Amino acid sequence: MFKFKLKMKKTRFTETQIVRALKEGEEGRRAEDICRELGISKGTFYNWKSRYGGMEVSDVQRLKELEEENSRLKKMFADLSVNHEILKEVITKKGWGSGNKNS
Repeated sequence: MFKFKLKMKKTRFTETQIVRALKEGEEGRRAEDICRELGISKGTFYNWKSRYGGMEVSDVQRLKELEEENSRLKKMFADLSVNHEILKEVITKKGWGSGNKNS
């Protein structure tokens, strides 16, 4: 079995730049004009809109912090789960289960 992670393509725009572009759209500027200026497709613009639409820069920064924390916590949980399974296996093999009083 192969283990690999799928990573999102690195954007050349910061979240702040994305939010500013979306704000221009909310203020009435045409999406086509924004896309042309930034050199992006309308699909990219609407993907941004679905992810960041209605957010302020501070909201996006907080979202990024929470996503990073969530990722870190998921990794910690996975590591602890593996350790837990290893310890359970050792306890079972050594006969240290709750029914035995060998100590």
